[in-house]
Amino acid sequence: MKLLPAAAIISVTALLAPQVQANAALAKKSNCLACHMVDRKLVGPSYQDVAKRYAGDKNAEAKLFEKVKKGGSGAWKDQGITIPMPPNSTVRDEDVRTLVKWILGGAK
Repeated sequence: MKLLPAAAIISVTALLAPQVQANAALAKKSNCLACHMVDRKLVGPSYQDVAKRYAGDKNAEAKLFEKVKKGGSGAWKDQGITIPMPPNSTVRDEDVRTLVKWILGGAK
């Protein structure tokens, strides 16, 4: 009986791993990784810090979509980040939505 839950966890993990890799590849292709890392600040905040900041915000996806597409500044000044986020108008809307969901999930 204990094997069933373990098998289920392994199956779910195996199914999700390719999606995480695809999202990381999309972030790289979209040039996001030039300024952001999953687990620590680079030029901009880490994806995990973004997920923490927006946890519980029902409008987080829409806010981040706009921030990624149009750019912005000042949102992370309290963390010592003063360089503005450039607009990413050439990244397809569908890709931005995928990236935002991945980031809000902690980039896992």
